[in-house]
Amino acid sequence: MGLKKRVLVTGGAGFLGSHLCERLLAMDYEVLCLDNFYTGTKDNIRGLMSNPYFEFLRHDITFPLYVEVDEIYNLACPASPVHYQFDPVQTTKTSVHGAINMLGLAKRVKAKIFQASTSEVYGDPAVHPQVEGYWGNVNPIGIRACYDEGKRCAETLFFDYHRQHKLKIKVGRIFNTYGPRMDLNDGRVVSNFIVQALEGRDITVYGAGDQTRSFCFVSDLIEGFIRFMATPDDFTGPVNLGNPAEMTILEMAETVIRFTGSKSKIIHEPLPKDDPIRRKPDISLATSKFGWVPKVKLEEGLVSTIDYFRRVLGK
Repeated sequence: MGLKKRVLVTGGAGFLGSHLCERLLAMDYEVLCLDNFYTGTKDNIRGLMSNPYFEFLRHDITFPLYVEVDEIYNLACPASPVHYQFDPVQTTKTSVHGAINMLGLAKRVKAKIFQASTSEVYGDPAVHPQVEGYWGNVNPIGIRACYDEGKRCAETLFFDYHRQHKLKIKVGRIFNTYGPRMDLNDGRVVSNFIVQALEGRDITVYGAGDQTRSFCFVSDLIEGFIRFMATPDDFTGPVNLGNPAEMTILEMAETVIRFTGSKSKIIHEPLPKDDPIRRKPDISLATSKFGWVPKVKLEEGLVSTIDYFRRVLGK
C-alpha cells in the first residue's frame, strides 16, 4: 500500500477548515489540522479526533512552522468583520506574516499551496459581476482594510513566490459561504439572521437592505477547493469561488423568517462603513477550467444550516 498524501490545513478548526479536513480524510489523505483557536473551536473537529489519520496542532501561523507535508491549504485568518476588526493589527499579520511563513514552508518541502483569498479583494466593486481580472476598489486606510489589504498582499506574495521560486500555487477568491459550524456570534448575514429568528429577536438589516450578496453552501465551496487543487500546476488562478445567485439582504432576512417560522420583525440600522453594495462572482473561469458549478439550492442549504443552529441553541 502506498503512502497517503499528507495535507496541512491551517485554520483547520474553523468553519471552512473543519469541513475541508473532513473531506480530505474521506478522500483517504492524512490531515494535519493547525489552528490557534482565535475563531476556530475544538467542537468543529471533535468528530475527527478519533481518526488515526487526523492530527491536530495548536499553532499561530504568524510564527514559522517546520513540518513535512505534500500539500497546504492556507485558510487561517479571521473572516468576519466582528472578528477581524477586534485586533486589526493581528489580522494583517495573520494574512501577511502567515503567508510568508506558509510559502516558506511550501518552498522548503516543495509542497503545492492553496491560498484562501476573498471577494473582499474587490472592495466595493465598480464592476459587476466581479471577474478575476478586476483590480478592485478598496479603501486602504478604512476599518476593513486590515482584512481586505491583508488578503491582497497575501495574493501578491503568492504570485511573487510562484514567479521567483517556481512554487506551485492556487489562489481562490471566496465569496459569502454559509452552512453548519458557522460561529453563532460572527456577525455574518446568515448566522445573524438565523440566530435572531430562532431566538425571536428583531432581525437587524443594515441600510435599506437593498445591498446584494451571493450565498454559497459550504459543501459546494469545498468541492471547488478540491477540484481547483487538482488542476495542472500551470493554472494558478486567481479563481472566484462562490454562488452567482444574487439576492438582496432584505430578501435573505424574509427567507430566514419564512424557513424558521419565526415571529421576528425586521428592523433597520445604519450601514457600516465601507460595506460593499453589491457582490456577485463571475464563475465562468472555475466552470471552464475544472467544471465547478454550485449545486446546493438556497432552500436546501438554509434548512441544513437552521437545523444546525437549532441544535446548538437548543431550540
